[in-house]
Amino acid sequence: MIAHAPLAIGDDVAGLRERSRPELALYIGGMGARGRNFYNDLAGRFGYEAEARAIQDAYLDGRKAEAEALVPAELVEKISLIGPEGYVAERLAAFCEAGVTTLNVTPLAPTHEARVRLIERIRALAD
Repeated sequence: MIAHAPLAIGDDVAGLRERSRPELALYIGGMGARGRNFYNDLAGRFGYEAEARAIQDAYLDGRKAEAEALVPAELVEKISLIGPEGYVAERLAAFCEAGVTTLNVTPLAPTHEARVRLIERIRALAD
């Protein structure tokens, strides 16, 4: 099974999780039309149907910052690998226990070098 998760390792959990909101708002709100968006439907199946609808309405109406703010913090937490290294290792183990065999991460770092370092760290945690 393949899964995707935003990845950031550090102690500023709230700040790091904020970095994933633009991509989540884009996917939940802007990847497709109303009534035909895989990621919006997926967020609904995760229990965030009303929130997904609101995100999509804001995003498709051009209110992208509002759409980003509407992404529930709990959803960000549940689908990401963001936090201190020990927490990320625990989440990685949970993905594996759930049957994930391939993990596609989006490293949330400002430079190419920092993104490569994050990928190297997650690979080391997976070994």
